[in-house]
Parts: sequence; structure tokens; C-alpha cells
Amino acid sequence: MRSVAIVGAGPGLGAAVARRFGREGFGVGLVARDRGRLDAIVDGLTAGGITARGCTADVRRPAELAAALRELADALGTVEVLQYSPVPHRDFMRPVLDTGHRDLVGPIEFSVYGPVAAVQQVLPGMRRLGRGTILFVNGGSAAVPHPERAGTSIAFAAESAYGRLLHDRLAGEGIHVAQLVIPGAITPGHARKDPDALARTLWALHRDRHGFRHYADDLES
Repeated sequence: MRSVAIVGAGPGLGAAVARRFGREGFGVGLVARDRGRLDAIVDGLTAGGITARGCTADVRRPAELAAALRELADALGTVEVLQYSPVPHRDFMRPVLDTGHRDLVGPIEFSVYGPVAAVQQVLPGMRRLGRGTILFVNGGSAAVPHPERAGTSIAFAAESAYGRLLHDRLAGEGIHVAQLVIPGAITPGHARKDPDALARTLWALHRDRHGFRHYADDLES
């Protein structure tokens, strides 16, 4: 079975993407810190006929995250699609003049060490398959730095650079790397930023396989 691994899975976007890929025949692996929330999402997917499994891990602990992805691949099959989309902590969003070097440790662990650990874990399997998709999901400060959200602005810029490098390096191997920037908040009922609408967009990025950076909505939204 081919599988999708969603890092930072929650009841909104993560669950919506799980349903979308599950309907296409993917086994669904979910990674988050909260076991109760994971179990609830897995139970809902299973009730809908989707094969799913959850593993707990903190994305700021690279070895823990890699172990979770390894366990999911063992249970569900080689990870063909990786989505990295955990929601940043509020304390990462300090004004730039109030942000010291120690304040950047968490954001960098979250948005650089985590993605690198995840990609390094799943990439060998994708290369064996000769195909794969890596999806990074970020807020608007990945594209336009925000002076009141210095930590995420700086760390998202680094994550974006890493993703772009992967996109350019792996395209020739049949592995597509893309970033979806979501300006503002994920909003139920919104035409473009409802979780199900975003899940359709992410499915299209996997299916259509063109370009690196994409926007869910206008940056001013």
C-alpha cells in the first residue's frame, strides 16, 4: 500500500488531508503530540473505511519524529507523500526588537530541524519507489516577513529555502517538492481556506506536480 504521512495532524487541516488522500487509496499515517487527538482522528478515518494509524512525536525532537515516521512506514507501506504542517507555537511570534537569539531556538527546531529530520527519514523510500511528493505548509510570513512575528518569519524563510533546494535537486528523480502558503487563518466555510478546500489544493499539488511555491489565497486576505 502507498501511504501519506501528515506531520502535525490535527482535527482541521490534517484530518481533511487524511480524508482526501484516503479516498484516493492511500494509507494514512498521522504524527502529533496529543495521543487522544490522534486516536479520535484515526477512529473517524477508520469508520469511513480509510486505513489509518497515528504515532506521537514532538517535531522539535528529530530522533523521535524519525522513529514515528519509520513506524508508520512499517505499518502502512513506504511513505510516498509527506506533508509537514504543524502549527507554530504562539511564543514563536514575538516582535522583532524583542526577539533575542535564544528566542529563535524553538522556531528553528520546529521549522528547520523537524522538516529536515522528516525528509531524511522518508526520502530513501521515495527514491526506491522512483516517485514521491513532499509538501510544506506555511503561514503568510513565509512569503512576507512580519515584524510582530519574528520567530516564524525567520524560521519559515529557512524552511522555504530548504524546500526550494529540495525541489530543484529532486525533480529529476520523480520526487516533487512544493510549498503551500496560507495567508491568515484556516477558516471553516471559506471558499479557499476551509480545511476541505485546502485538502483539495494539496491533493492537486501532489497530482499536478508543477512549481514550488503556491498560495491558498491572496496575501492580503
